[in-house]
Amino acid sequence: MKIVQLEDAPMVRGLEHRGGTFHSSTTAEGIPGTPGNFKFSLSRLGTDYSGPRHRHNFDQYRFMIEGDSDYGQDGPLKAGMLGYYPEGVPYGPQVNKTEIYCAVLQFGGASGSGYLLPREVKAGMEELKKFGEFKDGIFHRHEGVPGRRNTDAYQAIWEHVHGREMSYPKGRYDAPIYADSTNYDWVPAKGAKGVSEKLFGVWTERRTQAGLIRLEADASHEVGGRGVYLVLKGTGTCDGKPLKQYTTVFLEQDERTVLRASETTELLHYGLPDLSDIVAAGHTSGVAMQAAE
Repeated sequence: MKIVQLEDAPMVRGLEHRGGTFHSSTTAEGIPGTPGNFKFSLSRLGTDYSGPRHRHNFDQYRFMIEGDSDYGQDGPLKAGMLGYYPEGVPYGPQVNKTEIYCAVLQFGGASGSGYLLPREVKAGMEELKKFGEFKDGIFHRHEGVPGRRNTDAYQAIWEHVHGREMSYPKGRYDAPIYADSTNYDWVPAKGAKGVSEKLFGVWTERRTQAGLIRLEADASHEVGGRGVYLVLKGTGTCDGKPLKQYTTVFLEQDERTVLRASETTELLHYGLPDLSDIVAAGHTSGVAMQAAE
């Protein structure tokens, strides 16, 4: 189990291959080279940031804390909304109507394709600059350099890191899934006095899930299973450590802990998929790049 305070996670520049203003604080991450690798971060994006319509070979959750983004045909993502972007499913283009602040989980999905951590993406990007340039989320290969002329930036980096063509998983859904928390009711949690939940959904055969949890003052709630809990508001304790706004609690599959509230406290919960039976074919997350960090 890990409990991380936001002030202990430095905010760094990210997504340079996309361009625009993007900074994030990473408070939990997985193990490179495993199908279940992931990164959880709190991200600030400016109105100069934009992303083309694209897809990934990993899953992604975005819960909007502040601001308003437009995703073209997929619709808006506003404060209080969750966006689930499944692997293999196109989304965007993204245009930020305002500066935004969101809780982002990117993670290896049901296909077992894994996930590249930002430091791996950064190393791959720097190497690819020898062969072309990144502009507006696309990698443009120089004339005379073998390979596809124009490629989605992340895909180009992934293929360079792994030394093979990316095979996108077949989308398990036709489009991204949006959930507006204001349209959900709080439902009492079974066997937990003073605890209620808003379950946004459980997806894919690997049962990834997302939702909100609310604890009334002095209530306690035992939680378990591989996932991330983010305090959105309120205070309390967990394993003798303070819970306050934007504290992150991460649990592995076989771990359990008790959340205790000093005042009414709300948490965002991202449940990671169970990929324990998947054996990766070769490295899924750029293990070969570690020496380049």
